[in-house]
Amino acid sequence: MEKKRTYFCIDMKCFYASVECAERGLNPFETCLVVADKTRGKNALCLAISPKMKALGIKNRCRLSEIPAGVKYVAAPPRMSLYVDYSARIYGIYLRYMDKSDIHVYSVDECFLDVTDYLKLYGKTPVEFAKFLIDEIGRELGIPSTAGVGSNLYLAKIALDITAKHSPTHIGVLDEESYRRTLWDHRPITDFWQIAAGTARRLASHGLYDMRAIAEAPEELLYRIFGVNAELLIDHAWGRESCTIADIKAYKGKSRSISSSQILPKDYTIEEARLVLTEMTDEGCRRMIREKVIASEVSIFVGYSFGTIAPTGGSQRMHERTAVYSVIREYVLRLFDESTVRGVPIRRLGIAFSGIADEGAEGYDFFTDRERIDKEKRAEKAVIEIKRKMGKNAILRAMDLEKGATTVERNGMIGGHKA
Repeated sequence: MEKKRTYFCIDMKCFYASVECAERGLNPFETCLVVADKTRGKNALCLAISPKMKALGIKNRCRLSEIPAGVKYVAAPPRMSLYVDYSARIYGIYLRYMDKSDIHVYSVDECFLDVTDYLKLYGKTPVEFAKFLIDEIGRELGIPSTAGVGSNLYLAKIALDITAKHSPTHIGVLDEESYRRTLWDHRPITDFWQIAAGTARRLASHGLYDMRAIAEAPEELLYRIFGVNAELLIDHAWGRESCTIADIKAYKGKSRSISSSQILPKDYTIEEARLVLTEMTDEGCRRMIREKVIASEVSIFVGYSFGTIAPTGGSQRMHERTAVYSVIREYVLRLFDESTVRGVPIRRLGIAFSGIADEGAEGYDFFTDRERIDKEKRAEKAVIEIKRKMGKNAILRAMDLEKGATTVERNGMIGGHKA
């Protein structure tokens, strides 16, 4: 018989805002603080707000202009490298009491832990051990956190997202029986992990509004609506989840792509957007060379200013299998020139390289100047080494200094925000 397991899902409360409060010696439950770049104007997005502001009814991902006029607050500019450092320190706390094989980092502020083999070791119940870890993080770093305890990974996440909110200890506990007893009729259904608004609308069109309804619905109906994804939906409706942390760590995807995207700081003309997409191509090719891989297909995405027209773009299988910028750039710019609508302001750009394979699979047609290709690759490897030693802006292409270019600024960012 398989051993019954116990999982934690621990989340840092209002993480970015709590870090900024900790750095200032402030109590996040008593301080109104927002993490936002005020230089972006009154409509700048708040990446996080403190628990105190949440208690006032202010939405987490609001804009500065949406904060009520009577609320006085501290505005902290984003410091992404600082948040990554705190995340690493929290991970270090877990490592004092657990092996890394039992920890899965879900995001910068959230981790799954398999604590099955540690409860007896430390002589603690699941709730006692969860509280111990939460207290350690709070005592050492000043960051408040909440936890979900579950008999599988899914229930640990649901216990965190829904049950913990109503617990005085900020720790939620669920097994399959208590999940069905307490949450089968919970609404809205979008409160449940992995059920987005689109999924909820499709369920609602068939009169399914909660987990009980999904569990009791004919399986053939669900498979007709969602295909193979219905299997996961049905399991979750019953509180079942077979995946373990060991499964996650052992997983290796069959296919892979390398992609990046940008939300531009203002509406760009087609010429300005073309320049930025060229920069993105350059960085993507450099990343492939760093990782010693090549691509055989490239795709682009162009999103226009809100309320104008639908996005455009496309993909192109290349004749070559390569990571060389001068070759791939021609495909990217051809796609852009052929698919992008002129005269409409552009606000978002994306690029993806697919058909990723080891650089040993590199291939060109008979007419390719291999000497030129090899020379370009040697130069790029030298650039990569200079950037590694001296910083990302130590060496740049001339285009990176043109008006509208974004590389120099983005080299000082993490996740699209100031490092």
